[in-house]
This record gives sequence, structure tokens and C-alpha cells, in this order.
Amino acid sequence: MAKRDYYEVLGLDKAASSDDVKRAFRKLAAKYHPDKNPENKKEAEEKFKEVAEAYEVLSDNEKRERYNRFGHDGLRGTTMHSYQGQSFEDAFSSFSEMFGGDVFGDLFGRAAGGRRRGTRHGVSLERGLNLTFQEAAFGTKKSVEIERNEPCPACHGSGAAQGSSPKTCPYCRGLGEVQQSQGFFSMRSTCPRCRGKGTIIEKACTKCSGAGRIPWHGTIDVTIPPGVEDGQTLRLEGEGEPGGPGAPRGDLYLHLAVDQHPIFERHGSDLVMQRAITFTQAALGAKIDIPLLDGKTASLKIEPGTQSGRIYNLRGLGVKRLRSGGNGDLLVQIIVRTPAKLSPEQEKVFRQLAELENTSVNPHKKGFFDRLKGKFAE
Repeated sequence: MAKRDYYEVLGLDKAASSDDVKRAFRKLAAKYHPDKNPENKKEAEEKFKEVAEAYEVLSDNEKRERYNRFGHDGLRGTTMHSYQGQSFEDAFSSFSEMFGGDVFGDLFGRAAGGRRRGTRHGVSLERGLNLTFQEAAFGTKKSVEIERNEPCPACHGSGAAQGSSPKTCPYCRGLGEVQQSQGFFSMRSTCPRCRGKGTIIEKACTKCSGAGRIPWHGTIDVTIPPGVEDGQTLRLEGEGEPGGPGAPRGDLYLHLAVDQHPIFERHGSDLVMQRAITFTQAALGAKIDIPLLDGKTASLKIEPGTQSGRIYNLRGLGVKRLRSGGNGDLLVQIIVRTPAKLSPEQEKVFRQLAELENTSVNPHKKGFFDRLKGKFAE
């Protein structure tokens, strides 16, 4: 893929001053920071690398002059850093080493040298939560038991004993990582002294043994909105583990499991149920009561000649829509119930109906007493 014009990348023209280039870069670097683009992190990282490459050229007078005269071909043979294949953190760190932290100022709250000190996001947690059919439909409040680490109250999360504080790691000078170079190749690795923290603790807190965290077990109150469904996940921001100093906590993700209902099935915001009626109700029409999820009833008019399987739609009597508002519908499927056993009076009426319809039916089956009467007649 052909590279874009560097002036186009930064949104500048060729007359832009050095300050214009720097301001444009700062603005775009903030815009494409992955933390501000959690849903498109990969795309944001690629945009940042493109912006960094453009700044590397346009902020250097010699490279800029060659680029203005010959385009991208004019940069062949010059020392250019390649950001491709690097993570955002590595690209940021490499860029900062070349240009210094002052190009960003306090834009990202980073330490000089490019490493984000104390900005490690807290670990997120996951839990399952069971709900009844009604709780999912109408919403509810739940108490959820969780276990997580919390900042040690004795050292306030620093890990250092009272009266002391963590010191900058002398091995990596607070970067949390070390770089080893050999010829044209360089390799970064986590600092073996501070294990990536950038600080060391000379005297550890006795309560947490220097970890800065202690286990905590408790409950949190959760509001379940009406309309959630089986299999959905609720995100509770900031209810996970604490992050590094000044960094946000992790989140708590609740995976919902909803029980089945003996009468209703759910399809999105719509409820579906079956309602049995008699043959005469189907043929002549009727008004019947339909049970609702909240325990109330609704009246449904059955039209004469209703066939088994017909669906009646009761609008607005379904479940509340989680995002768009309003309620779904209640869909009632009619099942015409055929009597399994007829009384003599019912059988007589049905045979009369069969004669009117000129319909062939099974002959009358004599019962025990009918057969007994026949014996006496003989």
C-alpha cells in the first residue's frame, strides 16, 4: 500500500512552521491514543504510527527538505525508524527516546523516556449471576459476592513500610524496562530489579509484605435494568481490582443466566405463550382471560372460526426494550382442544352437527348398558 503524503497525515500544507508541525502532531497523537479508542484500538495504533512517522520527517529540516523535493523516494538512505510490527507502547517508547518527552508535554502523563509510569489498568473480574424470568423482564437489585484485592490500608497501596516510600529503581532509572543493543539490533526486556514497576521498596509493609494489596471478600449491590436477556453481560465500571497509582480500576463483568418460565417464552422483547380453547369457543368465538407476566390478566377476543395455531398479538404487553424504550408484544398462539371423552349429550350434539354437515363419522359405539338392553330385548 502506497504511503500517504506526510503533510496530509498531519493535516498541514508545505508552508507549515515547525511549531505548526509540533502542534498538529500533539493533537493527532492524543486523538489516536489507544486508551481513547478502546473499541478500535488496533486501528488507532496504526494511525499513531503513521502520525509519528510523518512527524519524524517533517520535524527534521534535512529530511523535510529532501521529502519536499523528491517525496518518499528522497528519504531512501536516511536514518528512519520503522514503527511497523511494534505495539503502541514500543512505538511510543521508541519515539520518546528519539525526541524526548517534551514533545508530548503532559499529554499522556508519561515519564521521560516514554514509559507510562503508574498507569497500569486494574485487572477486570468476571462473575456469573442467575436471574429469574421475572427479574430479567422487570429489573431487580442483587447483592453479588466477590473476592478481589484492595489497597493495603497500612501503606495505602504503596507496599512500603510506614514512614518510607518506594524509590526510583536505579537499574532502569524508573523506566521499568531495560534495553540491550548489539549493532543495529536492540531488545527491550522487563527490568529484573523492579520487575517492570519502575520503583523498588527498601522496607516492605509488614501487613501486605510489600505487595500493596490485601485480599477482600464482600458483596456489592447491583441494579439489573429491565429487559436483560439470558447470555448477556453487564459491565460494572470500576468494580474490579485497583490499578497502579493514579490508574483506573478494572471492571466487573456479570454474565447473566436467566431461568425458564413455565408459561412464557421470550424472543427479544416479545413474549410468546400458548392458550388452549374449546372447539365451541373456536367455532362460535369467545372472550377469554390471558395471564400476564406481572400476575394480572388481559381480555382477548377470540373471533368465530378461529383455527388451531392462529396467533393473536397483544401489543405492548411484552418485555421492556433494554435500549430503545417501550415494550414488546405478547403473542398468544391458540390451540383448539379436542375433547378426549364426550358425554352422551355432547356426542348427540356432535352427531347432529355431523348430519348437518353431511360428514362421515364413526358409527355409534354401544356401551355396556346399551348391549345389556339389547340382550333383554331378545
